[in-house]
Amino acid sequence: MTRSDAELTSAAQAGGRSELDELLRRHYDRIFAVCRRITGNDSDAADAAQEALISIVRSLYRFDGRSSFSTWAYRIATNASLDELRRRRRRPMLAIGDAEQPQGETPDPDAGMRIDAVAERMELDDVLAALPVDFRVPIVLRDIAGLDYAEIAETLAIPAGTVKSRIARGRAALAHALSCGDSPPGNQPPHHDRPTPAP
Repeated sequence: MTRSDAELTSAAQAGGRSELDELLRRHYDRIFAVCRRITGNDSDAADAAQEALISIVRSLYRFDGRSSFSTWAYRIATNASLDELRRRRRRPMLAIGDAEQPQGETPDPDAGMRIDAVAERMELDDVLAALPVDFRVPIVLRDIAGLDYAEIAETLAIPAGTVKSRIARGRAALAHALSCGDSPPGNQPPHHDRPTPAP
């Protein structure tokens, strides 16, 4: 019989190593997917996902069950991904280029193949990565992690109304880019698609 996340979490907090391992394995693919969509490439996503797992293990004793384990884990993955983006900006330009188009062996190839298996998904990855991070992160948390607006607002420390506006504007930019085959027009989707300005 499959045990729930709550049961596994409780056992892991009590020192159960096998339960902790099962919990991490159960959520790894989704954690990596969140990191992949925020950072924009497999290499940075693998680093962010690893940092997220380390943070989850170290912080598990503080998890109080007020949210689901998955929601809590995706918040940690988001913060790890944003940290990775900040580190990327501090790297020399050559390192940034190498990170965007890694050569040789791809880290975590199995997860990457599952996420980027079809051309349409890869196209979405490209246009999503071109979105400003303020739009990209709320969309990933909503559409990949499945968080609701209040959870996203809490994760990003912004009002729920701002979350809704950024998601609407980001989706409009994505739709425009996918229909035109161009990069997303940043925070300026076409006038007829443009929602009310963000609060």
